Amino acid sequence: MDDNRNYNIDSMQDDFTPIYPTPQLKKEPTKKRKNLSRFIRFVIMALIFGFMAGAGASGYHYFFQGGRNNNDSKIIIDTEEEIEEDDIIVLSDDNVKPLSSVKTEGIITDVSDIVDKVIPSIVSINSTDILTQYDIFFGRQFNKPMVGSGSGIIIGQSDNSILIVTNNHVVDSAEEIEVVFVDESKVKATIKGADSGTDLAILEVAISEISKDTLSTIKVARLGDSDMLKAGEMVIAIGNALGYGQSVTVGYISALNREIKNRGITMNLLQTDAAINPGNSGGALLNIKGEVIGINSMKFADTTVEGMGYAIPISGAIPMINLLMSNKALEVEDMGFLGINIETAQNVTSDLAYQFNMPIGIFINDIVEDSPAEEAGLRPGHIIVGFNNVNVKTIDELINILSYSRPGEEVSIKVKELENGEYVDKDLNVVLSKRP
Repeated sequence: MDDNRNYNIDSMQDDFTPIYPTPQLKKEPTKKRKNLSRFIRFVIMALIFGFMAGAGASGYHYFFQGGRNNNDSKIIIDTEEEIEEDDIIVLSDDNVKPLSSVKTEGIITDVSDIVDKVIPSIVSINSTDILTQYDIFFGRQFNKPMVGSGSGIIIGQSDNSILIVTNNHVVDSAEEIEVVFVDESKVKATIKGADSGTDLAILEVAISEISKDTLSTIKVARLGDSDMLKAGEMVIAIGNALGYGQSVTVGYISALNREIKNRGITMNLLQTDAAINPGNSGGALLNIKGEVIGINSMKFADTTVEGMGYAIPISGAIPMINLLMSNKALEVEDMGFLGINIETAQNVTSDLAYQFNMPIGIFINDIVEDSPAEEAGLRPGHIIVGFNNVNVKTIDELINILSYSRPGEEVSIKVKELENGEYVDKDLNVVLSKRP
């Protein structure tokens, strides 16, 4: 080998092709490009997640919630069918759309249709009492008229008169009574019958005093069944609040059979949170069918109490209303004779009833010999609790009812009789006689 050969290093480098390519160093990506890439991936993942969640919610809503239209907050009542003029709005299953077209479960927020149908049956009552006063300096006597306000419900119409029920305390001792109908026309009224025990009175207005236009406007109210009420049912109160004219309030039945003592009389009343104020007394408490289920009576007034109004249940009031409508109070000598000794009879009050485990009513000690009461089987120890389906609790209530009963009339008396240590109900039919 010739060690003296000359090598051209530069040419060798140009012709030499390595078996493995020389690795090229990559440049590091900038921080800005890394952040952009991460943001794009986050957006894509968020879109995918949102799409899947929306699809799941829509599927659940469609299959389990009855469709897509449950977005509103109150019931939609079907009003496409025209309502007849004389019909009362009845919110039954036939009036409400099927579940798929009801917006959501909720409460009725508009009772104007019900009010429009019923308000022609409601009247305002202005009563005037004459108060006698004396001049403190000269002792002179002078009369001062005192005007009160209340409400009433038209419950009957004959060929000669219109009959209106109200509270007895609205017209008690009134010298003059004025009735204002829904069209603002005013007429004079008289008391046909009244009962302080039930706080009911019937007013009579002569049809001859009422214009034809008014007669075509007013209506007789529809009466409902207060025995079927439940706590929590919606009610509507209409009355002449504060004497300003008819007004409407809405609420619910708060409680049933509340025992309330007022003006010395204990009554079982409906409790409601619908606003009842002075002037509402005698007005109507309605259910959502537009039926009268109570007669507004009083409000519990106290600085610590709110929303406690009371109404007389209509089902319990109907027997007395019928009695007051159909009869006229008689003088003592014209009344039917029963034959119990009023002087020795005793009222079983709630305190006595609790103390001696007795029913509330009139305890009989003596019966007049050969009287209608004796012939019917009434005897000492019986407790009278009813007369012709009207509940009686005191001797005064019994005497008041007897003032509407004539000789020869057959009446039904409900008594409690003690048997084997317990009081049981008995009904006795008595034919009243003339007074001896």
